[in-house]
Amino acid sequence: MDIAVQALFTLLEPTRLLFLLGGVLMGLTIGLLPGLSGIVGMAILLPFTYALDPATGLAMLIGVAAVSNTSDTFPSVLMGIPGSSGSQATVMDGYPLAQQGQAARALSAAFIASMVGGVIGAIVLSLIVPFARPIILTFGSPELLMLTIFGLSMVGVLSGNRPLLGLLAAVFGLLLGTVGAAPVAAAYRYDFGLLYLFDGFPLVVVALGLFALPEIIDLLVRGGAIAQENRGEDLGSGWLQGVRDAITHRWLILRHSLIGVFVGFIPGLGSAIVDWINYGLVVQLSRDREKFGKGDIRGVIAPESANNAKEGGALIPTVLFGIPGSAGMAIILGALIIQGIQPGPALVQRHLDLLWIIIWSLALANILGTGISLLLSRPIAQLTRVRFSLLVPFIVVMVVLAAYQETRSWGDLIALLAFGLLGWFMKRHRMPRPPLLIGFILSTLVERYWFISTMRYGMSWLTHPTVIVIIVITIIFMVLGIVRSARARKLGVPHG
Repeated sequence: MDIAVQALFTLLEPTRLLFLLGGVLMGLTIGLLPGLSGIVGMAILLPFTYALDPATGLAMLIGVAAVSNTSDTFPSVLMGIPGSSGSQATVMDGYPLAQQGQAARALSAAFIASMVGGVIGAIVLSLIVPFARPIILTFGSPELLMLTIFGLSMVGVLSGNRPLLGLLAAVFGLLLGTVGAAPVAAAYRYDFGLLYLFDGFPLVVVALGLFALPEIIDLLVRGGAIAQENRGEDLGSGWLQGVRDAITHRWLILRHSLIGVFVGFIPGLGSAIVDWINYGLVVQLSRDREKFGKGDIRGVIAPESANNAKEGGALIPTVLFGIPGSAGMAIILGALIIQGIQPGPALVQRHLDLLWIIIWSLALANILGTGISLLLSRPIAQLTRVRFSLLVPFIVVMVVLAAYQETRSWGDLIALLAFGLLGWFMKRHRMPRPPLLIGFILSTLVERYWFISTMRYGMSWLTHPTVIVIIVITIIFMVLGIVRSARARKLGVPHG
């Protein structure tokens, strides 16, 4: 405990605190721009760590990683454009709330949930370090495969009362994910000889095309502001209502924060799936599901709690075993190696003070990031009341730049337009879009883990105890989803 207190005082030294704040501001700025992730800001700042001591450099990088999933809520809620891969599910209920004139409420609830989730992630990281090794070693490719399939089981939940269309969309997403290089063999599929398709479709382009362009087109056709309703409540009362929502649903925040830590804890799952898993779970575990997809604050709180909490989980395999829990954690790993520090048991034995600085940085960065975001939420929320035609040029430029930066190829823009038309067609015909995106995200993981599992174990991996437990949980959730959807159709209750 003396080491923990000493590390906190070390972090609070003015110069080091200033670098942490710089990282937080970089993360918040990156998060505001649709399609960009925290890894961009971390990559920009990584060269500066050469000239810094390990504690200062790591604090700065953790500052970026901790809050990039906080500010990406702005575009997700205000414009229906996923701020990053980790905020895609927030669009489901955050954007409808903004259309109802409750943007400030959605933003403040999301920021409080993000802060609490981030702090819980830091607490879990500090508690689990001594016990993490045996837990991580229980997860081989069969267990990772079943967890990926569990993610696919969320398709039924997110398809509302149109499960067949949701299943077809998910299958189409899985097929789209097979375009380009095979993850387990030296082969290229469905590339038609086009160099652009050798690596498959970029996730950012697919997400922006499916969700951003259809909303832009619809808002231009409808005219007016993003907020369709004016309920007479000012932005101040909306901000306070969001805080009250977070307090009311405090156990929801705790539950989904812990789930976020667990998902981040498993290398390979990453931020692209954590929000969908938590959104699907909050819908599945709620008795009253009628408002989900139409503006239910729980649909904002659950994924936002998990988004920031997952960073604490991702740091566990990174610092203990040198296995990056996500792309951003790979940069943290690189920063440690640059400083001559070997991740793993040696880090805990010889540099325990540095581990505590990482933990304190994660907690403090979340608090700073939330405070800054809350200060900005009310003025930025007013954008929903501005005529959308005035915002179109800026939004379109952001979306195009976000898509183009992925590979910096004209193919990105063509693919963006193609997926935009597909997303618009699906929206007009009330076809669920999230299942397509989930199938696309999980396609590579399913293929990779299936290949490794069958090559190593044949089909005997199905008898592994952990695999059996995950299979049972997946079946239970799928059956519950089918029963509830059937009951809702029978009662004529609309869903999502």
